Formats: sequence, structure tokens, C-alpha cells
Amino acid sequence: MKGHILVIAEKPKAAEKIALALGKPNKFKKYNVPYWVIENGSKIIVAPAAGHLFGLAPKSNGFPVFEYEWRPLYEIEKESAHTKKFIALLASLSKGAKLYVNACDYDIEGSVIGFMIIKNFGDLKRAKRMVFHALTPQELRRAWRNLKPLDWEMIEAGLARHELDWLWGINVSRALMRAYKAASKKNRSLSAGRVQSPTLNEAVKREIEIGTFVPLPYFVVTLKVGEFTLDPTLRFENKEQADEWKGTCVGEVVSVEELEEKYSPPYPFNLPDLQMEAARLYGFSPAKTQSIAEDLYLDAYISYPRTNSQKYPKGLDYEGILNQLLGSQYSGLVRALKKETKGIFKPNNGPKDDPAHPAIYPTGKVPKGLDRDHMKIYDLIVRRFMATLATPSRYLVRRVIIDIKNRRFKVVGKKRIWMGWTLYYPYSAPEEKPLPPYNEGEKVKVRCTAKVQYTKPPERFTKAKMVKWMEKVGIGTEATRARIVETLFKRGYLKSINNKVYVTDLGMGVALVLSKYFPEIVSVELTRKFEEEMEKIRMGKKKREEVVNEAKKVLMYLMSKYKPHLSEVGKKLAQALGDLEPENKCALCHREAQEDGLCYLHSMAAKSLLEAYPTWKTRLGLSFKEYLERVSKMKGAGIYVRDVAGNWDSLFKSRERINKAR
Repeated sequence: MKGHILVIAEKPKAAEKIALALGKPNKFKKYNVPYWVIENGSKIIVAPAAGHLFGLAPKSNGFPVFEYEWRPLYEIEKESAHTKKFIALLASLSKGAKLYVNACDYDIEGSVIGFMIIKNFGDLKRAKRMVFHALTPQELRRAWRNLKPLDWEMIEAGLARHELDWLWGINVSRALMRAYKAASKKNRSLSAGRVQSPTLNEAVKREIEIGTFVPLPYFVVTLKVGEFTLDPTLRFENKEQADEWKGTCVGEVVSVEELEEKYSPPYPFNLPDLQMEAARLYGFSPAKTQSIAEDLYLDAYISYPRTNSQKYPKGLDYEGILNQLLGSQYSGLVRALKKETKGIFKPNNGPKDDPAHPAIYPTGKVPKGLDRDHMKIYDLIVRRFMATLATPSRYLVRRVIIDIKNRRFKVVGKKRIWMGWTLYYPYSAPEEKPLPPYNEGEKVKVRCTAKVQYTKPPERFTKAKMVKWMEKVGIGTEATRARIVETLFKRGYLKSINNKVYVTDLGMGVALVLSKYFPEIVSVELTRKFEEEMEKIRMGKKKREEVVNEAKKVLMYLMSKYKPHLSEVGKKLAQALGDLEPENKCALCHREAQEDGLCYLHSMAAKSLLEAYPTWKTRLGLSFKEYLERVSKMKGAGIYVRDVAGNWDSLFKSRERINKAR
């Protein structure tokens, strides 16, 4: 058949790598976009997209809206104007092609990108899929020799995800914006989403828990022998019990055990684990880590990063990768690893798998000119890779059990005797502790210190922990979770202070409205249900049309429930945004009063204070007034709790329930 082969890459950098792997290409430009031509018997043209070139658009401005069409992205979004020249190039190069090869990233997004281009400008009957895990010449040539049929299940799953996200986003967002405009007479961009809204709701639930938290007192006794702190630390609910342990007493060593403990190497990195480590070690946001990893992939330094797998591919050339790294800063570690393993490499693969891509690994290509942040992520990946191939680390452990007042306590020391994998990846090595020098039967002097402590509020989210929560509850994908979290910040729903996540008034207002009038929208269960349905599409067990029609029915039902409350929702949104004064204002803030002249949040705080007081009274013997004074100044108490505690008398002077509480 006459004609050329058109190979479609996801981005220009990837296109160049593919062209160089397939032959000796000549580079051309059209519409100011590069493409590459290889003449080796048959003519191969490698041309890039710029990510997604097509998107969904409504066929009307109505509400609700269920009719939509795929259109060029530059027609839908002003910020996508640059995609017009890529579309023009691909439309031009598609003419006369005898074969179309989708060489975009092998995931549902890459499958959809290539599919839409071939569908609009080519012929799906003459299309193939190129499947690779890294942009190295050998991997790309292997993929070229083994072209597959189009991955229809991935395409269908990807199309379904786009359609569901679009249907959810446009309908709920329009619902919010129309309600807001009706109440305030103003236009404002308000967004909600299928995965975005449950994630925001979880952040708001955590914010409310922290804001309405009342610390509870308890008593702890710490026992020390010499410089060793014994385990467990004793915890009591009344002071008298704690005081019985104060001072100095004598204990007896009843057993001493020495043994060697082995610690297995860590699992290979998937994207969520890499994001958590980069956040823990360097404070990087998940989106930043993902962006850097994608850059490293496009430069062929690492394999494809958007994966959930903790397993390397079968037949991976470990020795070949390590031999290439001998020419880098890791040469000393490579030699040590080869010596330690005697050249037999058995990775400690983890339990998680991904049907599209293996765990992240370095390709062996030595980086040049990486900036500091890119080098940090590359270094983590290389070190983790070597650690997974290394031997277990070994520690000498000495465990001493001491009897004190007929209770058993222990002190454990730990000394490393073989580094194993910790030589390569020291960041999660078990901590060494001095070995306790005591012998069985020995009497030891024990110092006991008693003090009052307070329970702590729930921990604030970080961006990385939000992504981890999404993974845990099964919503979003490796590719989308970090982007969804960043969207919540861009929309002004969340803000970051010292790398901790705080909910803004806008985020609080939107989430409370959604949870009241659209509880299904913020439901993790409903979101996860559709995630599972899309996975069934990818596995060929369900049709896209079934899942999309089911989603439409759910949305139609939700919109019909919502419409009668349009006015009320708009009023609450306008109040949350400060555009409308509530008729009954909270005595402590700008929100609408609900009970006792307080808003929902301050009312919850007042209830928390009343519920906690009996515990404070029993344990510390404080009067209600003393209790309020103490709590109003505590850093660990929630902000709404401190507000209420500091203004209690003026808020509840004549209230009967307060007299009862006292």
C-alpha cells in the first residue's frame, strides 16, 4: 500500500526520542511545530501532539446539561490556543497515511489523545498501538517491532472518565453559579467535581474537627533507668494514680534477650510512594514531584512514572542499567551492590500492581545539567532502585525486661551490624539505639516523673497526605490526584501555611452547601462506585454507554432534588463569600446564626466545650470559669473553641444549660 506511516507522540520531546530510535530522521517544521521524517524503505513521519487536543463542550447553555460533543480544545479554552498549530500539523500529515500508530504514553489519557487524533484525521481501521515503559532507544525499538492493535478497553475507559468528569463538573458547577448569581446578582466562577468535591469535603471535615477540638487532660508517668526511657509510658486518668509512681524506686531485671533482626529492602517506587517520600524529605508537593518525574521520563532518565505498581517488569536488564550507572556519581554504590549480591539481582517487589506500567526505575542513562530539584527526585529513584536489589540490613537487638511494682517494662537497644539496603537508601533505615548494659537479676534504680498532658487535635493534612487519602479511599488515579488537589488551591478553596492545608471561608461555604444539598456529590462511596465501573470498562467487563447513562440518571435525579432549593443555596453561598449579610449574624463571626446566636461552627464548639467539662472537672478539679480561661489560651484547642471559651459569659449569661454544667 502506498503512503507513509504516521507515528503520533504525546509531546515534541517524546516524538524526537521515538524518531531517533527508529532511524536517522530529518527534522522539519510546519506551522512552527517540529516533526521528523525517516526514510528507510518505507516513509515514517513522527509528529507530536501537545497533550490533549480535543475536549468536551456543551451543545447548549441550559441547566442541567447532558448533550455534549468533542471539539478542538482551542475552541473551548482560551489558554489552549497553542493547540491549534498542533491540530493543523496532524491534520496535514494524516492525509495519505497507510498506517497510524498511537505512540502516546500507555495510559488511558495517552490512549484517548491518540484515538481522538486518528478518529478525526485518519482511519481507525488502519491504526496500531505502540507500547513502551521508557523512552530509551532499545525500549522504543522493542515496542516498534511489537506493534499492538488499538487498546480499545483503555480508550473506552478514558472516554468514560472524561465524560463522567465533564458531566459532574459542568452540572454541579452551573448549579452553584446559577444559585449564587440569583442571590447576589453577580457572576463568579465556582467549581465542583466528581473527585474534587469529596476531596474538599474531607479537608473541611478535618478542618471542623480541628477547629472544634477541646483537649482533654490526662496524666503520664515516664520511667527512666540511667539514660534509658522505659516502655510503656504510663497513662492515668486521675492524678492520685499518677502520684503513686512519682519519685525513685527499685526495679529488677527479669530477662535479657539478644538476637539478630533482619529488615527487608523497601519496595520499588510507584508514583504515590515517590510523592510521599519527596514530601517527607524535601517538602515537595505531589504535583511538583509528578511534574519533575514526567520531565525525567521525557529525557529518558527514568521509566514511565504515572504507575501504581511496586513490581519491576519481567526481564528487566538490572545489570545493564547498573553498568551504565558506573559512569556516574553512583559508581561506588554500584560496585558495592554488585559485590554484595554477587551479581544476582532479586528485587523486593511489593504487592501493588498496575496493568499498564511497572514500578519506576532508572533507565541507566546518566543525567546532564539537571537542576537541584530534578536531581533530588532522580537521586531518590536511583537509590531506591539499588536498595530494592540489595540484601536485608541486619541489627543486633538487645531487649531488657524490668519488673517495677509487679509491672513489666522494657528497654530495647539496636545496633546495625550489616548495612545491606540502607547503604543505598538511608532515608528509611531503622533507627539505632544504644544497647542497654543491664544483666538478668540486676537491681536498678528507676526515676519516675509524673506530669499532666493533653490530647492532641487531629493532624492537619499536607498536600501529600491528601493525595494519600484519595489513594486509600480509591478515588482519582495516579495521574489525576495531585492535579485535583492543586485545583482546590487554585479555586481558593484551600490555602497552605507552613506546608499544612487550611480551608478558606469559600471552601468551607461551598463544602457545607454541597454536603447539605448534594450529599451524594461529596460521597466517597458514589465516587468510588464509578471508579470501579470505569475499571470494569478497562477490563472489558462493561460498556462505556452503560456507565455514562447510569451517571446521567444519577445526575438528573440530583438536579431535580436540588432545583427547589436554588434560592436557599444561593443565599448561603453569597453569605459565605461575604456578598450578602445574613439576617441573623453569628455573635462571633460573619456567618449565619443557627443556634444560641452562633453559627454552625461556633455552636459545635460550644457543645464540645460542654461535653468536655466533666472530664476536666474530674481530673483537674477546675471550676467552669477556670476551665474556660485555661482552654481559651490553649494552642491545642480549636480556633472556634477558643472563640467561644473566651466569650462564654457574654454569649450564655442567662442560659439554663450553662448553670447545669457548672
